[in-house]
Amino acid sequence: MLRRTARLRRSYLYKKSLEGSAAAAHAPTPLQAAQPPAAAAPKKGEKRKRKDEGEADASSTAGGVDDEYALAGVQDPRLLLTTSRDPSSRLTQFIKELRLVFPNSQRLNRGNAVVKELVEAARSNDFSDLIIVHEHRGEPDGLIISHLPYGPTAYFGLSNVVLRHDLTTKLGTMSEQNPHLIMENFQTKLGERVATILKSLFPVPKVDSRRVMTFANRDDTISFRQHVYTKTGHNTIDMGEVGPRFEAKLYQIKLGTVDMLEAESEWVLRPYMNTAKKRKAM
Repeated sequence: MLRRTARLRRSYLYKKSLEGSAAAAHAPTPLQAAQPPAAAAPKKGEKRKRKDEGEADASSTAGGVDDEYALAGVQDPRLLLTTSRDPSSRLTQFIKELRLVFPNSQRLNRGNAVVKELVEAARSNDFSDLIIVHEHRGEPDGLIISHLPYGPTAYFGLSNVVLRHDLTTKLGTMSEQNPHLIMENFQTKLGERVATILKSLFPVPKVDSRRVMTFANRDDTISFRQHVYTKTGHNTIDMGEVGPRFEAKLYQIKLGTVDMLEAESEWVLRPYMNTAKKRKAM
């Protein structure tokens, strides 16, 4: 099994390198980009040939092996949730609530299993993502989302975690419908990447679903809220928060699974990025 996984990983990296070289070969040089397009019409018989070459180039560079989430929305995701070793009671309660947040998820008691064993178990059982929650002194402070079988892996820091029963509002039974998602303020290239990672964790909801989850980005901090609503009139609804809630801050994305220590980093939070003036000057 390990040899097969290593062989598939090498094949995946080789195909990615071929796509990168093909895209670089067809990219215009700065001089070519500065020149106006030629007005001469193609000769007879060349039009179809150029069209075929363009279709081949597009098929080889767009939507290829680099698109790790090509099946998002086509196949429902299957998530494996686990914690760090020897979790506290608060972390255990938090992971139980996360299992209700993510449809089609399964919670696994970590025990003494190492990360490599967790990844192999998730991959062999056809899970699409592995989610690991960490804590510090009994308070959840880290969230790792590793997409299978080859990545990417996103690392988030958690803060202001509020469990369901910590809310002051009256709570009912948590709905298990596939939720509608609200992704707010993810317009940048990095924001679109993070939004794709988060959206791939949820299956497509039905139109009549009355469960809503919000991921709102404010100053590079993602606020998560979950609500359910009921119709109280023709044009009025009654919305209530059901929890849990937390704030998440992305600090790294790696092009590999969580057990690949040598995987290349796609994006890393640098100390100078915390300064707003320097961030605007980039």
